[in-house]
Amino acid sequence: MQTLIKYLFISFVLLGTISATAQRIKKPQNLIRYDYKKLHFGFTLGINNLNFNIKKNANTITNDTLKTLYSKSQKGFNLGIVSNLRLGKYTDLRFVPALIFGERHLYYGFADSLNTDDNRIKKIESTLIDFPIYIKYKSARYNNFRTYVVGGIKYSMDIASKDQIDDEGQEIVKLMENDLMGEIGFGIDFYLEYFKFSPQIKLSHGFLNLLSQDESIYTKSINRLSTNGWMLSFTFE
Repeated sequence: MQTLIKYLFISFVLLGTISATAQRIKKPQNLIRYDYKKLHFGFTLGINNLNFNIKKNANTITNDTLKTLYSKSQKGFNLGIVSNLRLGKYTDLRFVPALIFGERHLYYGFADSLNTDDNRIKKIESTLIDFPIYIKYKSARYNNFRTYVVGGIKYSMDIASKDQIDDEGQEIVKLMENDLMGEIGFGIDFYLEYFKFSPQIKLSHGFLNLLSQDESIYTKSINRLSTNGWMLSFTFE
């Protein structure tokens, strides 16, 4: 993930440099009065990559048949609605409720594995409703271009959570329904003729332990399970 974030960061920097270079000569500005609006709306869509931070139970992994445990991220899709309140010349308050479709895999390797079926994969699908609040800090606008950073906190509710269901002996890994995350990101605003277009990337870090404990080897081997991930989105305002 770190390599991907590095490449995305370099891409944004190069894109911004190219745009700034191309606009050194003053050009007619699009949407001249756009930034003076007290309140405006839009929508956003994009992709996400969710994963887990795992704190393992060292005693279980050492003393039991379970020898390896790790998570693997999966790609997902997200869409949301943007509400933007102008606080000042360079600062906005943003509320961006979103619907997130994501998936994560937990891989368990057992010492007595004789075939691949004994190295089990637990697939955890999530359908999240996010309620984030961000502060957006913008650079000065130059022609039809500006950069910005965002940071904030969000409450996330997993409507696909299986915390309260009877697994009927399937030994599924259950996650709690509610999560709280911090987010930080950056992006570029492009002022087009009829709307503003903004590519953006955000990193997320979960604060809560999502694991619903039971007596199966799949959950006893974990002390704490929290969310991390990134989201690449495209906003139209």
